[in-house]
Amino acid sequence: MKWAEGIDKLSIFLYLAISGFAVANIYSVDQGLGQKQFIFFCISLIVGLIIFLMRTKFFENFAGIFYFLGVILLIGLFPFGTEILGQKNWYKVGGFTMQPVEFAKIGVALMLANYVSGGDFNLKYKKSLYASLAIIGVPALVVLIIPDVGSLLVFTAFFIALYREGLNGWFFGVGAILAGVFLIALGVNPLYVIAGLAIIYLLIVFFNNNRIHWNVVSVSAMVASFLLLAGLAYGAPTILEKLPKHQRERIEVLYKGEKAFRDTSGYNLLYSKTAIGSGGFFGKGYMEGSVTRGKFVPEQETDYIFCTVGEEWGFLGASLLVAFYAIFIGRIYYLSEKQKSAFNRVFGYSFASILLMHFAINLGMVMGLFPTVGIPLPYFSYGGSSFLAFSIMTFIFFKLNYTDRNSLV
Repeated sequence: MKWAEGIDKLSIFLYLAISGFAVANIYSVDQGLGQKQFIFFCISLIVGLIIFLMRTKFFENFAGIFYFLGVILLIGLFPFGTEILGQKNWYKVGGFTMQPVEFAKIGVALMLANYVSGGDFNLKYKKSLYASLAIIGVPALVVLIIPDVGSLLVFTAFFIALYREGLNGWFFGVGAILAGVFLIALGVNPLYVIAGLAIIYLLIVFFNNNRIHWNVVSVSAMVASFLLLAGLAYGAPTILEKLPKHQRERIEVLYKGEKAFRDTSGYNLLYSKTAIGSGGFFGKGYMEGSVTRGKFVPEQETDYIFCTVGEEWGFLGASLLVAFYAIFIGRIYYLSEKQKSAFNRVFGYSFASILLMHFAINLGMVMGLFPTVGIPLPYFSYGGSSFLAFSIMTFIFFKLNYTDRNSLV
């Protein structure tokens, strides 16, 4: 059929496969929640159909409104939000709850795409750079104040889209260096870290002495950067101590192991690893997982849903799910790069990067490679607002890709 020529069938298949698999696993944890998730899935398909019927330029023309509404919803959490699991990042009306940050990400993706696709955009100019950072920074600042550390990390996904559009790679390098120094100083004596930094700086000077044009500016930059990193290393333990107890323990679990906090912050991780490991290669079978059926892992239907996959479907099923995600995310990047429109490309890169951040952080969290920060697994964790928000982004991109492939320009 001619109308179906622009539809990317592989992406749609992967979306349906992951979502269907998710409903089945949530049903295994809690039958009532599984039935609700199936309803959310059906609603999302209806919303997806409506998105496909919308005008081509609808999302581009109304990007500013979506962005504004997203920021207003975030700010509204302070007077009207409901605290759930220690974070005031939900709206609750009757039996319905909604997490606005999930929808705010859609607004940021649309607004960033709208701005980048403008004729005068060029990241070599400070105006374009600062404006792009402001689009990301305003809602990110609100999320930081809430505070919602997990969602704040996801906002860094937009820098991947900006990198595709010309953002200097030093933004990522500087961030990685700061994070690395901080984390190393938590596990090693800060004085040793500072000594190591001093040696690295001396080696840089020694091997690049002929290439560096030494003057007041270059010397000041070297000294200032060293003092910044040394100060961060020295202050890392103090910063950790100032965090709330549950957040501090979530980080300390990475260094001391979950058994040291088995009754507090390490409990989820301990039983999550137990569930995944007990599944073996082929798994225990659908609805046959003893850890899953015993409900030993809190939030097993939401943030820790992957441990259910590992226990019931084993290494084989978990690997298949990971492969589906990897192919799906890679496919979105691939299709984004082929877009004729800059708006479509930037939105696609933002969407794929958000998926990548959620996927990587959630799996790292469940397997003990990353602190517990409350990041849902896209399409897979139980929750109407999360699933609907991811589905809206998915169908917006499907619509943009469909329009792009059928355009004559």
